[in-house]
Amino acid sequence: MKVFILFCFILSVFASSPEEKGLEIAKKSQEYNNGFVGEQSTMEMFLINATGEKIERRMTSIIKEIPHDGDKSLLTFLWPKDVNGTKMLTWTHKESDDDQWLYLPSLKKVKRISSRSKTGSFMGSEFTYEDLGSQEIEKYQYKYINDEKINSRETWKLDRIPKNNNSGYSKQTVWMDKEYLNPVKIDYFDRKNEILKTAIFSGFKKIKKWWKATEVTMNNHQTLKKSVLKWKDRKVELNFSDKEFNKRNLKK
Repeated sequence: MKVFILFCFILSVFASSPEEKGLEIAKKSQEYNNGFVGEQSTMEMFLINATGEKIERRMTSIIKEIPHDGDKSLLTFLWPKDVNGTKMLTWTHKESDDDQWLYLPSLKKVKRISSRSKTGSFMGSEFTYEDLGSQEIEKYQYKYINDEKINSRETWKLDRIPKNNNSGYSKQTVWMDKEYLNPVKIDYFDRKNEILKTAIFSGFKKIKKWWKATEVTMNNHQTLKKSVLKWKDRKVELNFSDKEFNKRNLKK
């Protein structure tokens, strides 16, 4: 039955326009990734400059799935000492701008990230605040390009174009793995439509019924810097209280 359903899906993808195909693939990915309820993990982040010098940071992450809207997530930095206690709270939305707040313990202050600031670097990394928001399909227009192999993986290649004029990207080219139903590679183009960054997702592991990457490397082609995020001890189907994602609790 699963093979038949997949076959029907593939037929539907190839029976429509490039825009319809792209949207159908994006919907398939979203449907597959729904239902995790809550996720918890420990993370490592490595900042690597053009000469290869490396800075390491450690943090925890919790995510709460919100029905009929985007997810809520909280990143808490644990190490090193100069960033310990820094927190990043994100409420993503399907169509409207995401709400994001950064708590800096050294200032004992919660800072709201404005829409225009979301294109800025997150904690000195090659990831922006925009990258940390969930990629809700309602925020993009899609266009299927072709089928392509990436490191022996079968993928659908498609463009997604942000609808929000405040986005730091003119478009993103996504290679969606046909089995994982998650990206294995994303090219990010700046507002001049020049290649800016490439994200490579690797180390996929199946957690319950979901395939999850355990590592993503973001390479900046213009600065030659890169940042690496690694996930450990990832757990899903957890229940979190709304209080844990309340901006008033960031100082606690």
